[in-house]
Amino acid sequence: MYESAVSARKANRVSREQLYEEVWAEPMTKVALKYCVSSSFLARICTRLNVPRPQRGYWAMHATGKRPKQPPLPEARPGDELEWARDGEARREPLKLQTHPLKFKRRKRSELPALHPLLAGFQDRLNEGRDSIFNPFIRPIKRLLPDIITSKKTARRTIDVANELYLDLEAHGHQVKFSPHGRCLWRCTIDEREKVRGGNHNSYLWSPSRPTLVFIGNVAIGLSVYEMTEYVEVRHIDGEYIKITDLTPQQLKKAARTYSWTSTQDMPSGRLCIQASSPYPGTQWTKQWQEKKAGDFPDKLPGIIRELEIASATIAKQVEDAEHKAEIQRKQYEQQCEIERQRREEERGRQALEEAERRRVKAIKDSRDELSDIIKAWAKAKRIEEFFADVEHRTVDLEDAEKAAVLDRLALARKMVDSRDALKWLTSWKTPEERNT
Repeated sequence: MYESAVSARKANRVSREQLYEEVWAEPMTKVALKYCVSSSFLARICTRLNVPRPQRGYWAMHATGKRPKQPPLPEARPGDELEWARDGEARREPLKLQTHPLKFKRRKRSELPALHPLLAGFQDRLNEGRDSIFNPFIRPIKRLLPDIITSKKTARRTIDVANELYLDLEAHGHQVKFSPHGRCLWRCTIDEREKVRGGNHNSYLWSPSRPTLVFIGNVAIGLSVYEMTEYVEVRHIDGEYIKITDLTPQQLKKAARTYSWTSTQDMPSGRLCIQASSPYPGTQWTKQWQEKKAGDFPDKLPGIIRELEIASATIAKQVEDAEHKAEIQRKQYEQQCEIERQRREEERGRQALEEAERRRVKAIKDSRDELSDIIKAWAKAKRIEEFFADVEHRTVDLEDAEKAAVLDRLALARKMVDSRDALKWLTSWKTPEERNT
C-alpha cells in the first residue's frame, strides 16, 4: 500500500529534463493529451519551469526534412522549480545562499528608467482606490501592486521615495521585483504606528497579493514603504476628524458655533517608514528606518542599501539554519507517518482477525441453531405423519362413502405439511464452513 502511494506520487511528477525531451520529441498537442491537459496549459508549465519548447511551424519544417536548431535546456537557477508537481509542491533548486557579503556589479543611474517598472501605473491604481473605513490610507482595488501604503495627501512623495529606493538598489546591482510565482515567501506584517503602544492593534491595512522583494545576490529581502500614523488630538468637524494643529481659523470658528468634540486618534503623520524583512519561513529578521521629519529619506537611502547588503549574509545564515531544522522535522514527520502507517496496518490486521473469529463463532452458532430447528421440525412432521397413519388405519372400518370423504381430507392435510424426508432436510442444512464462504 505504501509502495503504491509512492509510485502514484512519482507518476504525478514530471522533471524538467523529461518534459524537455517530450516536447521536442512530438507536438505539444500529443504531449498534452498524454497528461490530460490542454496544450496552452502545458506551454505555461514549460514557461514556469524555464523549459524551451518548439516555436510555431517547427513540426511543419521538421516534416519537410528541415531540422531547426533545438536550444539546450538551461540550468535551473537557485530557487527554480525542478519538476511539474501535479499533487503538491515541487522540488526546487537549492538557493545556495552566500553567508558572507558579496561584491556586486553596479549600474549607472543613466542606464535606468526614470520610473521603476514596478511603479508604472501605480499612481493611477491609487487614484482608483477607495478610502478604508478602518484606517486613513488608500485601499487599492488591485492587489498585485508594490508594497506601498499611503494616504492621498502623501501619495506622490511616497511613490517618489519608493522609486528612488528601487532605482538605487538596481544601480547597486540588486533586482527589485515581485515574489516569483509559486515561491513560499512571506510578507512581514506592518504596524503603521510611529510609536507602538500596548494592547492589541489591527487597523486592517491593505496588503499586496505578493511581497515586493529585493534580491541581494540570491537572498531575497522583503521591502515595504508606508506612511506612519501619530497619536494626536483631533476635532470632529463636518463628519471628519482633523488634527488640532491643522485647524484653520475658519474651522475653529465653525467648531465653536456647531456641535463638535475633541478626541485622540491615529492620524497620518506625513512621515514615511521603510521596512525590510526576511521573507523565508522559519527566519526572524526585520529592520525599520523612519523619517524624523518629512523629506529625510533621500539622504538615508545609501546607508539603508549598505545595511541591506550586510544583512543578506545574516538572513542567509538564518535560512540555512531554518532549512536544517525543517529537514530534521521532515524526517521526524516521515518516521512518525511510517510508524502510524504500520500501526494502522497492524490495527487493520487485528480487526480482520477479530472479525474472522466473530464470523466463525457466529457460523457455528447459526449452524447449530439451524440443525436444531431442522430436528425439531422433523420431529414435529414425524408426529404429524404418525397422526395421519393412525387416521388412515382407522378408515378401514368405515363405510365406503365415509372412508372416501376422510381420505380426501387426509390428502389435503398432507399437502399442507412440509416434507418428512430427513435426507432432504439435512441436505438443505449449511455447515459453519459453508456459511463463511
